Amino acid sequence: MNIVVTGAKGFIGSNLCVRLEELGYTDFARVDKETSREELTSYLATADFVFHLAGINRPKNESEFQVGNADLTMFIVSELERAGNNAAIMLSSSIQAERDNAYGVSKLQAEKAIEAYSQRAGACHYLYRFPNVFGKWCRPNYNSFVATFCYNIANNLEISINDPSAIVSLVYVDDVCNDLVALLGSGTDSGTRSVQPEYSSTVGEVADLLYSFKESRDSLITERVGKGLTRALYSTYLSYFTPKQFSYSIPSYGDERGVFCEMLKTKDAGQFSFFTAHSGVTRGGHYHHSKNEKFLVIRGRALFKFEHVVTGERYELTVTSDSPQIVETVPGWSHDITNIGDDELFVMLWANEIFDRDVPDTFVRPL
Repeated sequence: MNIVVTGAKGFIGSNLCVRLEELGYTDFARVDKETSREELTSYLATADFVFHLAGINRPKNESEFQVGNADLTMFIVSELERAGNNAAIMLSSSIQAERDNAYGVSKLQAEKAIEAYSQRAGACHYLYRFPNVFGKWCRPNYNSFVATFCYNIANNLEISINDPSAIVSLVYVDDVCNDLVALLGSGTDSGTRSVQPEYSSTVGEVADLLYSFKESRDSLITERVGKGLTRALYSTYLSYFTPKQFSYSIPSYGDERGVFCEMLKTKDAGQFSFFTAHSGVTRGGHYHHSKNEKFLVIRGRALFKFEHVVTGERYELTVTSDSPQIVETVPGWSHDITNIGDDELFVMLWANEIFDRDVPDTFVRPL
């Protein structure tokens, strides 16, 4: 399939080109500002599908809206028709097309040019009136407040908010690309399309969430970053890190037994830690009423001992890193772990709640 992507070096274009390559479309035409009209014409002559993402949204002069949005689109469809090509075409428009401003008018004209071409040539067309699109590789201080907020917060710069309660509609660039590539060879009916999910939030809520991501490196408490808008914003925020920001230090507590480090805490699913123990060292010697812990020996050889705090029943278990298994602590059973190997013991630990020094639910009871 011959594919043409205009605006290939832009925000959405860059993400889309990567996605196309992942899907095996390696030989497609990337059109950018350096592409000549003659080159564009030759690409369009044999195109099967055109992703028309190029456009102007922050010009030095308002007249550029007409040239970069309406006129460019009219040139593309005229060249398709001149070549006798009824290639399907997708247009990146904007919700501004509904408004009476220079940008919106130029986008509406582009839409009408696409619709007219589709009707004359019998070609499929897809119009997307994008709201605020955000994600990796979006230029800060340009046309996305999310990109600006992410960049500034990640780099300890102030952000400016006029109205924290202002409602914003957001779509994530990965979802945009998923929708666009699904058009290829799908036979989807022509018309206006929208990307789902579309998130509704406020400027203030977005800012607060981004600040919480930044603070998590100090508190070690992560937001619920596994799904939805929070996941997408978290990924976007991280994408503005420089390589020097890829790592950070965590507290380490050492004594004659070894080292203990807390790695990550969650709001409602506990925390992750790890500890070491020198040969012959025993850690633990306590029980919990409610807390559960899961241990994974990742290096060394360990002896786990358990004793029921009421009945006195005992149990022992030897675990080595050669045969990974999870060892759980059970409420009401005292437990400890001893390094019975010659080398230092390394153990990963998950607890189902964040440690609270005021209410530790940890009671000393040596075995």
